[in-house]
Amino acid sequence: MDILSRPGRPTLILAIALTLAAIAYISWKVTESPDQALQFTINGLNVGAVYALLALGFTLVYSTVWFFDLYYGAAAAIGAYAVFYLRAGQATDTAYDPANIGLNIALGLVVAGVVAWALHTAFFERLRERYAALLVRAAYLLVAVVAGGYTMILLQYPDNLHQTAAPLIALISAAVIGTVLYWTLSRFAPGSATPSQWVAILSVAAGLVVGAVAAIALAQAPESRLYISWLVSCLLAGVVSLALYRGLYAFILIRARSTLIMLVATLGVLLTITAILVMTFSNTTHPLPASFGNNLLTLGGATFKAFALFAIGCAIVGFILLWLLIHKSPLGKIIRAIGDDEQVARIVGINTTAIVAIVFFIGAMYAAFAGILTGQDIAIQPRMGLELLLKGWIASVVGGIGNLYGAILGGFLLGVVEQFGIWDIPGEWQDGVALVLLILFLSFWPRGIIPRR
Repeated sequence: MDILSRPGRPTLILAIALTLAAIAYISWKVTESPDQALQFTINGLNVGAVYALLALGFTLVYSTVWFFDLYYGAAAAIGAYAVFYLRAGQATDTAYDPANIGLNIALGLVVAGVVAWALHTAFFERLRERYAALLVRAAYLLVAVVAGGYTMILLQYPDNLHQTAAPLIALISAAVIGTVLYWTLSRFAPGSATPSQWVAILSVAAGLVVGAVAAIALAQAPESRLYISWLVSCLLAGVVSLALYRGLYAFILIRARSTLIMLVATLGVLLTITAILVMTFSNTTHPLPASFGNNLLTLGGATFKAFALFAIGCAIVGFILLWLLIHKSPLGKIIRAIGDDEQVARIVGINTTAIVAIVFFIGAMYAAFAGILTGQDIAIQPRMGLELLLKGWIASVVGGIGNLYGAILGGFLLGVVEQFGIWDIPGEWQDGVALVLLILFLSFWPRGIIPRR
């Protein structure tokens, strides 16, 4: 047990006293006004769902590379602002159009670079045994250029997003359905342990059919543009994160080998992206388009939007998916191996750079979706990434850094504590409540509620 987790007797007594005082206060308030307590609980779970998603992605990245990636806050802001960028007219019902051809080209180049690197990493060694290296690189370059150009088209013509994004939706649907079906049939199909050829053919065929149906359906549904923009925004945030890791972080890690320098570097990235958002979209608050779930529901004496249930459900589903990835997939085993000892993982032949890049991609998508949920619930502003980064980090500390169970528990707990904490004080002190909770946990329970083993 770490020495910091063994408080002395006076500290232990103080910690117990504070805990009992908090429980007594909440119990008194619940008894005094049950309806208000229920309202605060539901509000806290709604906000906590965002914190939980942030903490889940933060935990995934931190437990793999063991440094704090402050870009994570920028990823949340990128996700929210990308939705606004794509659906600005729908959001404000005005002629305001933030489209920026320079920004579109820059993002297209980033996507092209990431695609070229991904193809080279995944297939170059195998393909160069059959084909000339120059031919393989030319093919990679062609695919990368197409991907970059396609990205620019998506961003330049947002009013046709349901049509221009149809190929992307088809590709993702086909990949997901084909992979799930192949994995399922391979496990339960009779015969040898090696999946037969018909399993692969059936999986690919089913994936292509589902992808085609999904693309056709979306192309005929303009009302789906907002929700497609959610997906596109998360992917863009993930691609930017992957590009930053491969193009900047990996280089710094090789040269500096210092978590402090990485912290400073990622802080610079966060501040730079925040400044770009201010210059591109101004420093004012913007609304996102109204989504489903704006109807009010009543439970006891509490009133809340149906969208709150969606946010809570997303946090739970996000936890389940991440748990399955980490504990039930071959990729998860590799990720855990890198987190335990990256040098040993590299020695046994694992391409740690590629795997860590995937981890950064997934983590940024979680952050981006958390930012989107925040924007849909309230509004967006350029510095929202700084605030969400802080809340995600506090939730991770409260739950236990490096523990998925602790991440989701810490997120929901932080949200509820924030709401109850402003029962008798102005709402402007909500962030102060979160900081007090952070100080208490760092002082008395530095390993969190559920410490990483």
